[in-house]
Amino acid sequence: QVQLVESGGGLVQPGGSLRLSCAASGSIESAYVMGWYRQAPGKQRELVVTISTGNTTAYMSSVKGRFTISRDGARDMVHLQMNSLSPDDTAVYYCYLKGYTSPREYWGQGTQVTVSS
Repeated sequence: QVQLVESGGGLVQPGGSLRLSCAASGSIESAYVMGWYRQAPGKQRELVVTISTGNTTAYMSSVKGRFTISRDGARDMVHLQMNSLSPDDTAVYYCYLKGYTSPREYWGQGTQVTVSS
């Protein structure tokens, strides 16, 4: 079993920045992918960015150049630095983890990001 705890959401004005963090604990495989999905009201959950234990990243096109994911392998944490935020980024952001061996996916409880003036 793996637990994911997110932090760092909130309200920010357009053009502002926020940093999200996610800490994983429990029975974590040595190789895994972590990342962030988001879900806006009335929309499907969508992939924002992932990072592997080999530090390979994959970003959705609309956040490239604005969002940066980083990984603290020693603590099984990931951070998402979000800059130049726009109202379109408003959503609940969910941390995600999947090991390379197990088919099971793990999700955090979600953290609200609201971009509004």
